[in-house]
Amino acid sequence: MAQALLPAATATAERGIFDVGINEKLPLNQLLILGFQNVFGMPGMFVFPGLFGRAFNMSPEQIAYLYGMIFLVSGFTTCFQSVGLLRLPITQGPYVGSFVGLLVLGQLPDAGLAVAFGSFFIACVIWAVLAIPVRNMSFIALFGKFFENRLISGVMVILSMMQIAIVSMPNWIGGPQTPGFPLVNFAAGFVAAVVFVGVTIWGGVWLRRAALLSALIVGTVFYACFIPMSFAPVASVPWLVAPKFFPFGFAMRWDAVLVFVLALVPASIGSMALYHVVAGWGNEPITPVRMSEGCFAAAMGSALGAMVGTFSMQIYPDNVGLLRTTRVGSRYATFAAGITLFVLGCCVKFDMLLVLVPVVVISAAATILFGIVMVHGIHLLHEVEWNDRNLVVAGSALMIGLGGLFVPPEALQKLPLLFQLVLKQSAITGGVTLFVLHWLLNRGQTSAVEEK
Repeated sequence: MAQALLPAATATAERGIFDVGINEKLPLNQLLILGFQNVFGMPGMFVFPGLFGRAFNMSPEQIAYLYGMIFLVSGFTTCFQSVGLLRLPITQGPYVGSFVGLLVLGQLPDAGLAVAFGSFFIACVIWAVLAIPVRNMSFIALFGKFFENRLISGVMVILSMMQIAIVSMPNWIGGPQTPGFPLVNFAAGFVAAVVFVGVTIWGGVWLRRAALLSALIVGTVFYACFIPMSFAPVASVPWLVAPKFFPFGFAMRWDAVLVFVLALVPASIGSMALYHVVAGWGNEPITPVRMSEGCFAAAMGSALGAMVGTFSMQIYPDNVGLLRTTRVGSRYATFAAGITLFVLGCCVKFDMLLVLVPVVVISAAATILFGIVMVHGIHLLHEVEWNDRNLVVAGSALMIGLGGLFVPPEALQKLPLLFQLVLKQSAITGGVTLFVLHWLLNRGQTSAVEEK
């Protein structure tokens, strides 16, 4: 068994950092463990539906439906990415950009959830069409070639982590209305983080693959010692959930469509950056067309999500971090995660049981995983030739992307809706700055970025 999972040194060198390569299979018991770990490594799955439902005063049954749909759509899209077009160990889940857009538009008096989800659906279909390769080329594939440049790929990974960090450390601490705030929340998350780091570093090859699951179990038990956990929500919901097409109605506005298209741009660009990272870890060739096919699958998954009343699909950075910590790059492990998500999405009682895992514990583990991916983005930048042009390009993109996150709420309220949404998404503001400045300043520069 060990020989099957740990081939000769030459084969290991060929597949990069992974102990188990991208196209290698694993025993069923390990697939199940890794599949469950990937499910728990997606904090947005547990955070976004609950926050969204409570923001619109939805009933427990409606919130349970949101959980079921996000599991179903995420599972379907993850399976397709693992064995379909992209064929990489990519886990798909709800994207914070679409979550924010749906939340804001849904609360506008002249919009509402019907306009929000209808416009979101149209935007996803448009983006899917732009991703379709024609004669080995697509609109999105034009961006893909830029990720061979370490300056572009490294800065985009960092910008993506800046944006997604909103669901890590803030949810670890919680707020004054959160049970256990602040000491119990911080302590439970700290325990989970320590277990995760300890098992990852000193757990050996086999135990490392269950590091996240171990951390969540220990963190949840610690939390339950101080904050009682009720299983009443599990008993009150039905066993199965049936998808409903446009459960909140269907309407659209073109300005709302534009908002969601702009939100999907950084989602796809950030995804391509991470596709490039994962393929590099496994020494797997990745072309711009193959990356655009992955974006097409994610866009179609997002359109399906809009149809059943949930959020768009994006590669999950913490699951990318999980690939790095477990050193298992098998796409069959993420396929197992997709099957697990799909099955859990069909059974609402299991959805609610998973929701009992405290958000603070999940978010603490996500904080570590996001940090691992961000540092890899920084690592990519060490190969960049830091001349004056590249300093201006990278520095401007990072500071504009970061600065938009700190615009005061009172200032945002005075701006048009489009600007309100864009400024809070560092992958948009920083990403546009990055691509425009790189095109203007490094165009025709044969040595603007040199790889060692």
